[in-house]
Amino acid sequence: MLQMNNVSKVYQTEMVQTHALRDFNLQVNEGEFIAVTGPSGSGKTTFLNIAGMLEPFNEGEYLLDGVNVGSLNDNQRADLRNQKIGFIFQGFNLIPDLNLYENIEVPLRYRGIKANERKRRIEQCLEQVGLASRAKHLPQQLSGGQQQRVAIARALAGKPRFLLADEPTGNLDSLMARQVMELLEQINRDGATIVMVTHDSELARRAPRNIQVVDGQLADFTLYQGAQTIKTASGV
Repeated sequence: MLQMNNVSKVYQTEMVQTHALRDFNLQVNEGEFIAVTGPSGSGKTTFLNIAGMLEPFNEGEYLLDGVNVGSLNDNQRADLRNQKIGFIFQGFNLIPDLNLYENIEVPLRYRGIKANERKRRIEQCLEQVGLASRAKHLPQQLSGGQQQRVAIARALAGKPRFLLADEPTGNLDSLMARQVMELLEQINRDGATIVMVTHDSELARRAPRNIQVVDGQLADFTLYQGAQTIKTASGV
Protein backbone atom coordinates (compact mmCIF):
# COMPACT_ATOMS: atom_id res chain seq x y z
CA MET A 1 0.00 0.00 0.00
CA LEU A 2 2.81 2.38 0.94
CA GLN A 3 6.51 2.05 0.24
CA MET A 4 9.20 4.62 0.99
CA ASN A 5 12.74 3.97 -0.19
CA ASN A 6 15.55 6.22 1.11
CA VAL A 7 13.21 9.21 1.44
CA SER A 8 14.87 12.38 2.74
CA LYS A 9 13.39 15.73 3.65
CA VAL A 10 15.47 18.84 4.37
CA TYR A 11 14.13 22.17 5.61
CA GLN A 12 16.44 24.99 4.55
CA THR A 13 16.62 28.51 5.95
CA GLU A 14 19.32 31.14 5.41
CA MET A 15 21.27 29.97 8.44
CA VAL A 16 20.13 26.42 9.24
CA GLN A 17 19.64 23.17 7.37
CA THR A 18 17.39 20.69 9.20
CA HIS A 19 17.19 17.05 8.13
CA ALA A 20 13.66 16.02 9.11
CA LEU A 21 13.92 12.60 7.41
CA ARG A 22 17.14 10.79 6.50
CA ASP A 23 17.12 7.80 4.12
CA PHE A 24 13.74 6.78 5.51
CA ASN A 25 12.60 3.28 4.52
CA LEU A 26 9.19 1.81 5.29
CA GLN A 27 6.73 -0.61 3.77
CA VAL A 28 3.09 -0.68 4.85
CA ASN A 29 1.00 -3.56 3.56
CA GLU A 30 -2.69 -3.27 2.73
CA GLY A 31 -4.88 -3.84 5.78
CA GLU A 32 -2.19 -3.09 8.37
CA PHE A 33 -2.68 -0.93 11.45
CA ILE A 34 0.59 0.77 12.38
CA ALA A 35 1.33 3.08 15.30
CA VAL A 36 4.20 5.53 14.84
CA THR A 37 5.95 6.75 17.98
CA GLY A 38 9.05 8.77 18.77
CA PRO A 39 10.18 11.88 20.65
CA SER A 40 9.09 15.38 19.67
CA GLY A 41 11.02 16.60 16.64
CA SER A 42 11.91 13.07 15.55
CA GLY A 43 10.27 13.38 12.12
CA LYS A 44 6.92 11.68 12.78
CA THR A 45 4.79 14.56 11.50
CA THR A 46 7.05 15.10 8.50
CA PHE A 47 6.67 11.42 7.62
CA LEU A 48 2.89 11.68 7.94
CA ASN A 49 2.74 14.84 5.81
CA ILE A 50 4.81 13.23 3.08
CA ALA A 51 2.74 10.03 3.27
CA GLY A 52 -0.38 12.17 2.82
CA MET A 53 1.21 14.14 -0.03
CA LEU A 54 0.76 17.36 1.96
CA GLU A 55 4.40 18.29 1.40
CA PRO A 56 7.14 17.16 -1.01
CA PHE A 57 10.31 15.25 -0.24
CA ASN A 58 13.83 16.00 -1.51
CA GLU A 59 15.25 12.59 -2.32
CA GLY A 60 14.19 8.97 -2.54
CA GLU A 61 11.13 7.16 -3.83
CA TYR A 62 7.58 7.03 -2.51
CA LEU A 63 5.04 4.58 -3.95
CA LEU A 64 1.39 4.76 -2.89
CA ASP A 65 -0.68 1.79 -4.02
CA GLY A 66 1.89 1.21 -6.78
CA VAL A 67 1.93 4.82 -8.03
CA ASN A 68 5.25 6.71 -7.96
CA VAL A 69 4.29 9.89 -6.11
CA GLY A 70 7.50 11.68 -7.08
CA SER A 71 6.57 11.54 -10.76
CA LEU A 72 3.22 13.33 -10.29
CA ASN A 73 2.43 17.01 -10.67
CA ASP A 74 0.41 18.94 -8.07
CA ASN A 75 -2.97 18.21 -9.65
CA GLN A 76 -2.20 14.51 -10.02
CA ARG A 77 -1.09 14.29 -6.39
CA ALA A 78 -4.28 16.04 -5.28
CA ASP A 79 -6.37 13.58 -7.30
CA LEU A 80 -4.52 10.59 -5.84
CA ARG A 81 -4.85 11.98 -2.32
CA ASN A 82 -8.60 12.48 -2.76
CA GLN A 83 -9.04 8.98 -4.14
CA LYS A 84 -6.94 7.03 -1.65
CA ILE A 85 -6.37 8.91 1.62
CA GLY A 86 -8.44 10.05 4.57
CA PHE A 87 -7.05 12.29 7.33
CA ILE A 88 -7.86 12.40 11.04
CA PHE A 89 -6.29 15.27 12.99
CA GLN A 90 -5.78 15.91 16.68
CA GLY A 91 -7.70 19.19 16.52
CA PHE A 92 -10.82 17.69 14.82
CA ASN A 93 -10.87 20.59 12.26
CA LEU A 94 -14.67 20.79 12.25
CA ILE A 95 -16.39 23.93 10.96
CA PRO A 96 -18.17 25.41 14.00
CA ASP A 97 -21.06 27.04 12.12
CA LEU A 98 -22.02 23.82 10.30
CA ASN A 99 -23.85 20.88 11.81
CA LEU A 100 -22.41 17.37 11.75
CA TYR A 101 -24.13 16.41 8.51
CA GLU A 102 -22.85 19.54 6.78
CA ASN A 103 -19.30 19.09 8.12
CA ILE A 104 -19.13 15.65 6.57
CA GLU A 105 -20.78 16.85 3.37
CA VAL A 106 -18.31 19.68 2.58
CA PRO A 107 -15.43 17.53 1.22
CA LEU A 108 -17.90 15.35 -0.68
CA ARG A 109 -19.27 18.44 -2.43
CA TYR A 110 -15.74 19.43 -3.45
CA ARG A 111 -15.31 15.98 -4.97
CA GLY A 112 -18.44 16.43 -7.09
CA ILE A 113 -20.38 13.57 -5.51
CA LYS A 114 -24.11 13.73 -6.28
CA ALA A 115 -26.59 14.68 -3.56
CA ASN A 116 -28.22 11.25 -3.19
CA GLU A 117 -24.84 9.54 -2.87
CA ARG A 118 -23.66 12.20 -0.40
CA LYS A 119 -26.72 11.59 1.76
CA ARG A 120 -26.25 7.83 1.70
CA ARG A 121 -22.59 8.05 2.66
CA ILE A 122 -23.10 10.62 5.41
CA GLU A 123 -25.92 8.68 7.06
CA GLN A 124 -23.94 5.45 6.81
CA CYS A 125 -20.80 6.97 8.34
CA LEU A 126 -22.66 8.72 11.17
CA GLU A 127 -24.32 5.40 11.95
CA GLN A 128 -20.93 3.69 11.91
CA VAL A 129 -19.49 6.08 14.51
CA GLY A 130 -22.62 6.00 16.66
CA LEU A 131 -23.82 9.57 16.00
CA ALA A 132 -26.74 9.09 13.60
CA SER A 133 -29.12 10.82 16.04
CA ARG A 134 -26.85 13.90 16.28
CA ALA A 135 -26.68 14.80 12.59
CA LYS A 136 -28.20 18.27 13.12
CA HIS A 137 -26.08 19.14 16.17
CA LEU A 138 -23.29 21.71 15.99
CA PRO A 139 -19.75 20.62 16.98
CA GLN A 140 -19.79 22.67 20.20
CA GLN A 141 -22.81 20.69 21.37
CA LEU A 142 -20.70 17.51 21.48
CA SER A 143 -17.97 16.18 23.74
CA GLY A 144 -14.39 16.00 22.50
CA GLY A 145 -14.69 12.28 21.86
CA GLN A 146 -17.86 12.77 19.86
CA GLN A 147 -16.23 15.51 17.79
CA GLN A 148 -13.35 13.17 16.99
CA ARG A 149 -15.85 10.54 15.89
CA VAL A 150 -17.37 13.11 13.54
CA ALA A 151 -13.90 13.77 12.14
CA ILE A 152 -13.48 10.04 11.60
CA ALA A 153 -16.88 9.85 9.88
CA ARG A 154 -15.84 12.73 7.61
CA ALA A 155 -12.69 10.83 6.63
CA LEU A 156 -14.61 7.59 6.05
CA ALA A 157 -17.23 9.27 3.85
CA GLY A 158 -14.60 9.68 1.15
CA LYS A 159 -14.16 5.87 1.13
CA PRO A 160 -10.37 6.00 1.57
CA ARG A 161 -8.26 2.87 1.43
CA PHE A 162 -5.63 4.51 3.60
CA LEU A 163 -6.24 6.49 6.82
CA LEU A 164 -3.59 8.77 8.29
CA ALA A 165 -4.25 9.74 11.92
CA ASP A 166 -2.15 12.45 13.59
CA GLU A 167 -2.50 12.18 17.39
CA PRO A 168 -6.23 11.34 17.06
CA THR A 169 -6.61 10.94 20.84
CA GLY A 170 -4.28 13.78 21.88
CA ASN A 171 -7.08 16.11 23.02
CA LEU A 172 -9.16 13.42 24.76
CA ASP A 173 -9.30 11.95 28.23
CA SER A 174 -8.33 8.31 28.70
CA LEU A 175 -11.88 6.91 28.42
CA MET A 176 -12.67 8.82 25.24
CA ALA A 177 -9.25 7.91 23.83
CA ARG A 178 -9.98 4.22 24.29
CA GLN A 179 -13.37 4.60 22.63
CA VAL A 180 -11.82 6.32 19.61
CA MET A 181 -9.14 3.63 19.46
CA GLU A 182 -11.80 0.92 19.50
CA LEU A 183 -13.52 2.65 16.59
CA LEU A 184 -10.25 2.81 14.63
CA GLU A 185 -9.66 -0.90 15.33
CA GLN A 186 -13.11 -1.71 13.93
CA ILE A 187 -12.45 0.41 10.83
CA ASN A 188 -9.20 -1.50 10.34
CA ARG A 189 -11.01 -4.83 10.68
CA ASP A 190 -13.40 -3.60 7.98
CA GLY A 191 -10.43 -3.31 5.62
CA ALA A 192 -8.88 0.16 5.92
CA THR A 193 -5.10 0.52 6.21
CA ILE A 194 -4.27 2.85 9.12
CA VAL A 195 -1.09 4.68 10.10
CA MET A 196 -1.45 6.50 13.42
CA VAL A 197 1.05 8.86 15.02
CA THR A 198 0.70 8.87 18.81
CA HIS A 199 2.54 9.74 22.02
CA ASP A 200 0.32 7.37 24.03
CA SER A 201 2.30 4.17 24.57
CA GLU A 202 -0.75 2.28 25.86
CA LEU A 203 -2.73 2.99 22.71
CA ALA A 204 0.30 2.36 20.50
CA ARG A 205 0.61 -1.16 21.89
CA ARG A 206 -2.93 -1.89 20.78
CA ALA A 207 -1.84 -1.52 17.16
CA PRO A 208 -0.50 -4.81 15.75
CA ARG A 209 2.67 -3.09 14.53
CA ASN A 210 4.63 -0.28 16.16
CA ILE A 211 7.44 1.67 14.54
CA GLN A 212 9.65 4.22 16.24
CA VAL A 213 11.13 7.23 14.47
CA VAL A 214 14.27 8.82 15.92
CA ASP A 215 16.30 11.60 14.27
CA GLY A 216 14.39 11.22 11.03
CA GLN A 217 15.00 7.49 10.64
CA LEU A 218 13.13 4.30 11.42
CA ALA A 219 14.81 3.15 14.63
CA ASP A 220 12.93 -0.06 15.36
CA PHE A 221 9.62 -1.84 15.03
CA THR A 222 7.58 -4.21 17.16
CA LEU A 223 4.84 -6.61 16.15
CA TYR A 224 2.13 -7.43 18.68
CA GLN A 225 -0.42 -10.21 18.87
CA GLY A 226 -2.87 -9.13 21.52
CA ALA A 227 -0.77 -8.27 24.57
CA GLN A 228 2.07 -10.53 23.43
CA THR A 229 5.18 -9.21 21.67
CA ILE A 230 5.99 -11.55 18.79
CA LYS A 231 8.85 -9.74 17.04
CA THR A 232 11.13 -6.78 17.64
CA ALA A 233 13.80 -5.45 15.30
CA SER A 234 16.08 -2.42 15.07
CA GLY A 235 17.27 -0.35 12.14
CA VAL A 236 14.63 -1.72 9.74
